[in-house]
Amino acid sequence: MASEGLNPEDFNILLSHDPTHWEEKIMNDKDVNLTMSGHTHGFQLGVGLGDYKWSPASLSYERWKGLYAENGKYLYVNPGFGFLGFPGRVNMAPEITVFELNKA
Repeated sequence: MASEGLNPEDFNILLSHDPTHWEEKIMNDKDVNLTMSGHTHGFQLGVGLGDYKWSPASLSYERWKGLYAENGKYLYVNPGFGFLGFPGRVNMAPEITVFELNKA
């Protein structure tokens, strides 16, 4: 496994293609602090009204876009900038995320 030999004293980041991997394997792993994922593309369709956000991706993925925290672990799901099938996006803007990490 990629996390073998990680120092739990360090802040460990994992890149994982599919956000379901976080729930199945990482969420309870004491050695991974932040997982960055993609895969869903937000199903290239979104609805947003104020703070309410919805996408058909939510029917297949509990965590489909944005930052999630559980058990002291974090998952960020990026909707990406590509597409699958339909060559477009409706209210699901392409995204490149920039993280600024600072030592505590």
